Amino acid sequence: MYSDVVQDHFEHPRNVGVLQHADAEAEVMNPACGDIMHLYLRIAGGRIVEAKFQTQGCPAAIAAGSMTTEMLMDMTLEDAADLKRDAVNDALGGLPPQKVHSSVLVEDAVKAAMADYRKRQSN
Repeated sequence: MYSDVVQDHFEHPRNVGVLQHADAEAEVMNPACGDIMHLYLRIAGGRIVEAKFQTQGCPAAIAAGSMTTEMLMDMTLEDAADLKRDAVNDALGGLPPQKVHSSVLVEDAVKAAMADYRKRQSN
């Protein structure tokens, strides 16, 4: 059902945990399935230098969170703001149609974290 990449990121997720003193963070939930993701970002020089996540959800949601943090590392804020679920899906080797909501969850988390960062910068 899952690709080898999804299976690997589920069994051995990267960047799990809380990032103390994060420059941006967001918590999003998918109301349809109940999955929750908390995303933390450290930003320096206009780039994401560290990303961590915590997810309560299915294996696909955990794998999507793990892959997304890997993708975000060293990404500019502009590129991160443009990160789409299709890119996460592709990086994971595809998700089954009934699990695509997991990549939507991470796209929403990244957008919310970028909004949080902009809000913090304007204060």
